[in-house]
Amino acid sequence: MNYIHGAMQPKLEVRHLRLVAEVAAHRSITRAAQRLHLTQSALSHQLRDAEEKLGTPLFQRANRKMALTPAGEKLLDSARRILSDLKNTEDQIQGFQGPSGTLRLTTECYTCYHWLPPVLEAVKGKFPQVDVRIELDATSRPLAALLDGKLDVAIVSSKRNDRRIRYEPLFEDELMVITPPGHRLAKQPWIRPGDLAQETLLIYPPRRESTLIQLLAAEGLDPKSVLEVPLTEAIIEMASAGIGIGFLARWAIAPKLRAGALAARPLTKAGYQRHWLAATLQRHAQPEHVSQFLKLLRQNIPGKRKQKVN
Repeated sequence: MNYIHGAMQPKLEVRHLRLVAEVAAHRSITRAAQRLHLTQSALSHQLRDAEEKLGTPLFQRANRKMALTPAGEKLLDSARRILSDLKNTEDQIQGFQGPSGTLRLTTECYTCYHWLPPVLEAVKGKFPQVDVRIELDATSRPLAALLDGKLDVAIVSSKRNDRRIRYEPLFEDELMVITPPGHRLAKQPWIRPGDLAQETLLIYPPRRESTLIQLLAAEGLDPKSVLEVPLTEAIIEMASAGIGIGFLARWAIAPKLRAGALAARPLTKAGYQRHWLAATLQRHAQPEHVSQFLKLLRQNIPGKRKQKVN
């Protein structure tokens, strides 16, 4: 009697089980041979081999079709279970070979959560063992949360002069001045900072962290009126209605631009480019699942797409 590691060795091999399953499914030697990429003679030989090992026929011909014998029915039940278990085990092992772990993530701007879900979907599809967690509470202070050990990656558009933080460039996007299509500023090819001084500006809170307010302050300008609006959708709708002037990423306003509900112009002739970075801790060796996430992030980021401005 043959044994493998103390267990009795079966007489049949996995190839015999696959053969029985295919012949039973198609009731044809010819079709089963095609499915298994074998010649008919090779398949017939393997079938005879299985029957000889078991000492009983597994199929009989009936009306030119291959019909299972009672022994064949019994073997088919076991074959289906064994092949299913083997496939599941193979899939699990292959999954273990990819990067795995938990990745805690946040961004410094809520608008990023508009393009982040498709990126996360791409990550999940390619690396199912990576558990990505969005830490919304850290959005207002991403670098501080990173330094406190609460994050693995912070997506930011401004750096802190701190040697503990490693920065990797991701992509650039352009912030545009948005107005109703009939607004006086929409008639200009580009907007000067001074053009905004007498306008009501729609900004994200808090005011002191607003990119637009900081740009105007650098020119010695203090806007007449400012409305702090926490939601991107609200800024877009209010700008479209003529309540104020917004300053948003080109990709965030693209649907309204295509619909003709908004006009967008660059701030200054050169425009204003925002540089996005992935911040991680310098002292830590970057785990594979973090490296792979950043790679997919650069490949799938919607902000990389150039969109026509009306």
